[in-house]
Amino acid sequence: MLSRERALDILEAGLRHSRADQTEIVVLAHEVQLTRFANSAIHQNLAEANARVRVRVALGKRLGHAATNRTEPSEVARAVDRAIALAKRVEPNKDFVSLPSPAAPPEVQAFFPATAASDPEGRAAVVARLARMAGAAHCEASGSLSVSVDEVAVGNSLGIRAYQPSTQAFFTIIATDTDAAGFAQAIGRDIAQLDFDAAAEVALQKCVDSRRPGDLAPGDYEVVLEPAAVGELILFLAYLGLGAMSVQEDRSFLCGRFGERVMSPRVSIWDDALDPRGLATAFDYEGVPKQRVDIIERGVAHAVVYDSYTAHKENKVSTGHAFPAPNTWGPMPTNLFMATAGSNVPEMIDNTGRGVLVTRFHYTNPIHEKRTDVTGMTRDGTFLIEEGKVTRPLRNLRFTQNIVEALSDVHLVGSDAVLVGEGEGECAVPALKLGKFRFSG
Repeated sequence: MLSRERALDILEAGLRHSRADQTEIVVLAHEVQLTRFANSAIHQNLAEANARVRVRVALGKRLGHAATNRTEPSEVARAVDRAIALAKRVEPNKDFVSLPSPAAPPEVQAFFPATAASDPEGRAAVVARLARMAGAAHCEASGSLSVSVDEVAVGNSLGIRAYQPSTQAFFTIIATDTDAAGFAQAIGRDIAQLDFDAAAEVALQKCVDSRRPGDLAPGDYEVVLEPAAVGELILFLAYLGLGAMSVQEDRSFLCGRFGERVMSPRVSIWDDALDPRGLATAFDYEGVPKQRVDIIERGVAHAVVYDSYTAHKENKVSTGHAFPAPNTWGPMPTNLFMATAGSNVPEMIDNTGRGVLVTRFHYTNPIHEKRTDVTGMTRDGTFLIEEGKVTRPLRNLRFTQNIVEALSDVHLVGSDAVLVGEGEGECAVPALKLGKFRFSG
C-alpha cells in the first residue's frame, strides 16, 4: 500500500507543478491476490500491485488528460505537462464549467484488516474444503477467490483533498457434473463475514438438482428470478439509462418520463454508497461525497445520478457518481439497492402455474439501449415450474427481453437483499416473481 501520506504527497507534487487554470490529480493504488480453481484443484495463484496517477487539467474550456503508473514527483510532473500540452491542442468544450469545489466526505468503514491479511495458504485451505464437499456430491468445483486492497486519493486546485483505503473479497463457485451446473457467490469488504461453505452448498445442490436436463419450447413464461439474475438486469439498467449523460444524450428509457410510473409499484431502486450492506464508499473519483439517490420510487421515475460535468449542464449539484476522467459513459450508479418485501423463493414457486426458475443470466448484451431490450442466456441452474412445483431441470435458455417491461409485471418480491455483481458494479437485490419473461430459444 502507498499509505495516506504517500498518496497525498503524490497529489501535492502534481498540483504544485501544474500551471493550468484548474488541475485534478487522482491516485489509484491496487493490490490484488487471486486463487483460481477448476476440476476441484487450484490451477492459478497470482498477486499484482500497481499504482496509477491520472491527471486532468483545464485551460479555460480546453481539457487535457494524461496518466502514468510512475509515482515519482518527476514522473507525475511529466504527466501534468503532457495533459497541459494536449489541452492546448483540443477544441474548447463548451459545456465544461469547472472542477468541483471541496466538501467534507462522510466517514465510511471500507477497510478490513482480515481481508488485507488474506494469504495463499488460507485461500488454499478454503478451496481444499470446498473440493471435499464437491467430491462428496459427485461434482467438480470451479471458481475463484480474490482479495484486493485499494487506495483512492483525489485532489484538485480548488481545494479537494480526499483519501480512502478499502478492501474487497470476491468469491464465485460453479459446481459441475457432465450435464449439470450450479452457481453461488459471496461478496463483501470483510472476508471474515463471508460464508464460503454456505455458498458451496447452494451451488452443489443446484448441480445435483439440474442433472439430466430437458428442453422447453420458446415462449413467454412466468419466471422466478433469484438475486443473481435480478442483479444482472438491474446492473444493465444502470448502464443503459440511470446516469445523467444517458438522459442528456437522449439514450435513456427515462427521457421525458420523470414523474411517471415506468415500472411496477413494487419496484423501488436507489443508489447508496454509504450503506454498509453494500461496498461502502465515501466519495467518487472527483472527490465529491457520495449521496443517496432515489432513482425509482414505487415504480415512478424520480432521478438519475450526476458527476460535476453533467450536473453543471443542468445547473445541478453532483451526486458523487463520477468515474475517472476521461470516459465516454458519464456517471453511473454502482452501489444499487432494490426494495424488499415479504416473500421468498419457495412461496414464489408455489404461486407459479407454469414457469421457469432462473439462477442467473450469462452473456447478456443490449439490443436496443433506449428500450432496454437485452438478450442473453440462463446458466448454472434453470428449472421448470409446474403447478407450484419444480418438476425438472432445463437446458439453458436464450432470452430476449425488455427490462423495463419485465419489471412492470412484478408479482412477488423477496424479503432478503443479496449483494451480487461482477466486480465493476454491485447491487443488493431480492428474488422476484415476474408475470412474463420471453425465452426465444
